[in-house]
Amino acid sequence: MRLLHTMLRVGDLDRSIAFYTDLLGMKLLRRNDYPDGKFTLAFVGYEDERDGTVLELTHNWDTPSYDLGTGFGHLAVEVEDAYAACDKIKAQGGKVVREAGPMKHGTTVIAFVEDPDGYKIEFIQKKK
Repeated sequence: MRLLHTMLRVGDLDRSIAFYTDLLGMKLLRRNDYPDGKFTLAFVGYEDERDGTVLELTHNWDTPSYDLGTGFGHLAVEVEDAYAACDKIKAQGGKVVREAGPMKHGTTVIAFVEDPDGYKIEFIQKKK
């Protein structure tokens, strides 16, 4: 067994695809419209679905936004340099909600950014 994908419901699919591809450097792997169901699925990731876990962005055509609730925490992405990754996000108009720095009670450098729908993405700096 292996983890295939995580699904996030998004209000504006093009805006979300731009965030994950332009700001986080993922690739749009596939996108399919389902007119009878009035939804579109887009899969983004750092590697092909055969080789790694990806994100499924689900856009229900008649739903502009979602209540995120309190159950979901965050996605985590390993980065070479969390400080530089945050600078890049801010320079491109993205939102950093926790600047890069050591985590509480530890030494791992982390940061948090927020996607256009409010989902949190944790940057974890690669250990040298």
